[in-house]
Amino acid sequence: MGERYLIALGSNRRHHRQGPPERVLAAALAALDKAGITVRARGPVIRSDPIGPSLRRYANSAVTVETTLSPPELLAALKRIERAFGRTASGQRWSSRVLDLDIVLWSGGCWSSPGLTVPHALFRERSFVLGPALPIAGQWRDPVSNLTLRQLAARLTMPRRLPVD
Repeated sequence: MGERYLIALGSNRRHHRQGPPERVLAAALAALDKAGITVRARGPVIRSDPIGPSLRRYANSAVTVETTLSPPELLAALKRIERAFGRTASGQRWSSRVLDLDIVLWSGGCWSSPGLTVPHALFRERSFVLGPALPIAGQWRDPVSNLTLRQLAARLTMPRRLPVD
């Protein structure tokens, strides 16, 4: 048995062979399998507004995977897949992209090295990550807050009290 990971997938640009973003995400699953990364469960594809300068809406999803790769090795494999889909290392942050693959959680807990932090630093604030992850990993715990993904998602949608003057 290998390590388990939660991976977030995103696309907001058409690929010349795969087609629109939803089909890019489907092709990314095949690329994961080809790289020896076993997809155990697949979350739904949702549409979300972009963060930053991009004007194109995203197709987002999440998968749980199993692999013998360590977090840095998995990150390297994900970057190779992104490059195979045409992503370049240069460019503006949060600009439109054919494919974005992020390690969100790891069964081993926390990892920190140059260029990689697990859990993903911002996933707790992102409904486009938590939403697709809930059906497949709602019971997974964030090792930092010790809250489940279900609890983290509920916090995003919880009504906030207005401050009292």
